[in-house]
Amino acid sequence: MSGHEAHVSHKKFYIIIFVALAALTVVELFIPGLPLSTFKKGTLLSAMAIIKAFMVAYWYMHLNEEKAWLKFIAAIPISAAIYATVVILESLYR
Repeated sequence: MSGHEAHVSHKKFYIIIFVALAALTVVELFIPGLPLSTFKKGTLLSAMAIIKAFMVAYWYMHLNEEKAWLKFIAAIPISAAIYATVVILESLYR
């Protein structure tokens, strides 16, 4: 073996991820028209945005191939989002 690995095409996998992201985007377009409270709509849209951001970062930015400490560093901004959410919810229910 010369130490070189054969190139494996990931085209099919990336197309599947693209279709999943497109489907989530289409679902997001229908959420504002649902007969739900503003809070529930916002929660659903926020959750879907987080899921889409994770998918992009994990597969398209190749975080799935990184070491654990780099994944941890990439996840740190999530703690800021959780903190902001808690502060906003606390102010809403004061």
